[in-house]
Amino acid sequence: MKLEIARGLFLVGALAVASLAVAAWEQPRTQVLSSVSSDAHCPLPRAIKASTAAQPDHDLLLLMFGLAQGMRPQS
Repeated sequence: MKLEIARGLFLVGALAVASLAVAAWEQPRTQVLSSVSSDAHCPLPRAIKASTAAQPDHDLLLLMFGLAQGMRPQS
């Protein structure tokens, strides 16, 4: 096989792989969730009563805050 043909096939293959990678790479967009469309959210299980107020776990909130701070670039 000639070198020019091999280069052409390699270029076509590399472009095909790059285009497939771009097509498969999907990043979620920032969206605002409204309370008007409640059917988009998952319903609560029957075992959970609607009258009980959910209390946030402060340790989990602290962990999430610490992880978010660790993702920032240090300047």
